[in-house]
Amino acid sequence: MAAQRITAIKNINSDGSILEVVIWKVPKPVPPTEHGYKYRAVYVVDGVRIVGFDNERGKGDHCHMDGKELPYTFTSVDQLLEDFIAAEETRRAS
Repeated sequence: MAAQRITAIKNINSDGSILEVVIWKVPKPVPPTEHGYKYRAVYVVDGVRIVGFDNERGKGDHCHMDGKELPYTFTSVDQLLEDFIAAEETRRAS
């Protein structure tokens, strides 16, 4: 099975901030993860990543919040999207 794109969304907001989400279903997990998804979700303001969720080979699932990299537990695509939206909305409001 080849990788299948689940979603790819990029929105440039009226204030210039960027929201981008890309999720792939992959044939083999990206080590050290055990699930079958490769993803990135990012909120950028003035060229600076404010919020990011992603997984990469060697690092696994993690998130970026206000310049800090933190562990993230991926449970599902739906939960990933909920967590990303909540983190983005919290920072947009502040």
